[in-house]
Amino acid sequence: MSFTIYEPQILNCLFLIFLINPFLYWFSFFFYKIPSLIRLAKYSSRLSLFLLFCYLSLRWLIGHYFPISNLYESLLFLTWFLTFILVIGEQSTKNTIFGAIISPITLMLISFVTLVLPSAMQKINPLVPALQSNWLMMHVTMMLASYAVLLVGTLLSSLYLAISGIFKTKLLTNTLIETDTASKVIEEQSLRLYCMELLDLWSYRLITFGFPILTIGIISGAVWANEAWGSNWSLYPKETWALITWLTFSIYLHTRLIQKASKEKSAKVASVGFSVIWICYLGVNFLGQGLLS
Repeated sequence: MSFTIYEPQILNCLFLIFLINPFLYWFSFFFYKIPSLIRLAKYSSRLSLFLLFCYLSLRWLIGHYFPISNLYESLLFLTWFLTFILVIGEQSTKNTIFGAIISPITLMLISFVTLVLPSAMQKINPLVPALQSNWLMMHVTMMLASYAVLLVGTLLSSLYLAISGIFKTKLLTNTLIETDTASKVIEEQSLRLYCMELLDLWSYRLITFGFPILTIGIISGAVWANEAWGSNWSLYPKETWALITWLTFSIYLHTRLIQKASKEKSAKVASVGFSVIWICYLGVNFLGQGLLS
């Protein structure tokens, strides 16, 4: 009972932290010479990760089921996954780039949860019969984990394309630069190329890691569907878009590994995947068609 009373206050604290995070990361990203600001951004992200973990754990203990039964809980779980990737990526690269691109998304998700979704969704209710299955945790967790990993990978590919476009423009304008500034231009170009290589590498790693998780999630969903409804695949919009999502990243890996296409072409395919994931995850739900909606 006490958790229900204080739940709005907990959500407000989470919203406030996620609201501050993007500003801290963007300032620390552009003004990287301020160590205290970088530390504050890191502590803030770790605090939000811990508090959200505690919040979801309390819902699990009170409801006696894994908290991914509706859109409200799945959005919070996706936010936790994204924040987890932010912390791990930041620790691995010793850079604030992960925080700069992930924190705005987590802010939008937590804003949608607290300001748009009806309060009735926040209540802990017993699971409907179709969700009372051991496959619930397996399928939904795998799908949300894959969405989080693939979203970050596609964002890095989009940033790669943006820097690549700016880099090409700079190369055209630098043809008329005076010789006394040539060394500075070469240094800037080398730095851009290094940044692009890192973005491409991490994008490739994340998508390569997220694709098998997505595959496991889709297969487990098919098994669960057969158990619940007697059919592995019913061509509902949600299932169809899950297949489209899988095919999109299959094409990315195909162009990258087999065709040895240019990094820009592969990045364009990955960037398309960003929109495809959101359509599969949220867009289809709002259409209200099919059992999975």
